[in-house]
Amino acid sequence: MRLTDHTFREIVSGLESRELSSRDLVNAALDTIRSNADTLNTFIRTAEPERVLARAREFDDARARGETLGPLAGIPTAVKDNISTRGLGTTCGSRMLDGYQPPCDATAVTRLEAAGGIVIGKTNMDEFAMGSSNEHSASGPVRNPWDAARVPGGSSGGSAAAVAAGEAVLALGSDTGGSVRQPAGFCGVVGVKPTYGRVSRYGLVAFASSFDQIGPMARDVEGAAVLLEAIAGGDPADATSLRVPVPDCVTAVTAGVSGLRLGVPEGFLGPDVESDVRERVEQAVSALESAGASVERLTLPSLEHSVAAYYLIADAEASANLARYDGVGFGYRAEADDLDGVFERSRGEGFGLEVKRRIMLGTYALSAGYRDRYYASAQEARRRITEELLGAFDDVDAIVGPVAPTAAFGLGERVCDPLAMYLSDIFTVPANLAGAAAVSVPCGTTPGGLPVGTQVIVNRSCEPVMFAVAGEIERSCGGPLAPPVRGAA
Repeated sequence: MRLTDHTFREIVSGLESRELSSRDLVNAALDTIRSNADTLNTFIRTAEPERVLARAREFDDARARGETLGPLAGIPTAVKDNISTRGLGTTCGSRMLDGYQPPCDATAVTRLEAAGGIVIGKTNMDEFAMGSSNEHSASGPVRNPWDAARVPGGSSGGSAAAVAAGEAVLALGSDTGGSVRQPAGFCGVVGVKPTYGRVSRYGLVAFASSFDQIGPMARDVEGAAVLLEAIAGGDPADATSLRVPVPDCVTAVTAGVSGLRLGVPEGFLGPDVESDVRERVEQAVSALESAGASVERLTLPSLEHSVAAYYLIADAEASANLARYDGVGFGYRAEADDLDGVFERSRGEGFGLEVKRRIMLGTYALSAGYRDRYYASAQEARRRITEELLGAFDDVDAIVGPVAPTAAFGLGERVCDPLAMYLSDIFTVPANLAGAAAVSVPCGTTPGGLPVGTQVIVNRSCEPVMFAVAGEIERSCGGPLAPPVRGAA
């Protein structure tokens, strides 16, 4: 069987009726991973087949006995390699953490497995989640299942590509500035950045702590909603997690958009957006109007400063968070004649080029004489952006626009142009700056056959509205997508 031939609901119904077995799903995932390994490079490591198949058999046997099981029971799920998994290793796509074995699971993984999900493996990623193309990994680049000459997006490109290619039914990624939504858009899957604090960050290796958030990825909106409900909720191990009830996201998927007020910010569909992308997103917006929503244009002038503010603050936080990897207390250790040499060689050899670039930028922004000029100014810009974005929700229920200005670009096309790479995040970083919730949902393909994602941004803790709009886009735009290259049967 091919996992890409089925929606999440069809898979669950097949399991419940026992027309499908969890062993079928796991075997299909493992076979496809093996078939695509040299082409896509989506996984850094996979779980032992015997272990995951034994777990699948447990769920099949429990169903045969008529037991009540969790909403993800027996479903193979991929986990990004910066989310801690005990016994499976966590390296963040970096030589710095080569061989690291976390002492515990991340809270999101604990909840995923409590709901019945089977962790199939750890997906490739931009090193320490710093990248927009998944070309910055010690394990090599990930390739897009729609076109292996193109990037899958980043930094959760391995998770997005795995779901798109049928190597997993669901996946976890992390979103700091768009790292779930942008690869979801490039790979034609659904990717959610929850409200900041909705999902515990305990066990997520920190990049920029005031932005980082674990989010679900799936082929369709319902699958993403079910996974989010499974992993969300307050956590005493994470002081930033929200101690509020988890909203009903699954029911919202079919609620429709009649009476909802939608806003499209000026510039979100401007001339800097690739014409094929703009056309598909405009069609999605028109479909939402036809389904009963009203649409208005928004003026949010501070959004033009989003990328600059984000990269200054995120890199400053990264500089602080990654200081612990010094070859003495933590991380890869190089040999040298003195302690300074150990520090220098360990960090020089352990970190890749993009991580070094961001550490240096962040350290400079925090240094004496420059902190007020750069870091403090960026924080003031963040405050204004947050006020404008959240203030817009006094007039609209959701903001709609593209996930990225282009469809997936070619491997190597922007790797030597950091500014062009950073501008890939121009439409995604505002939600992270404000702590708002957002989703990428496919809205069709370009004439060249590449997926396009529409982004829906909502106010904090308004995920049901987000899923209602995303569900309507999915229905109006023809349902889940599947790439022409699907891997082994």
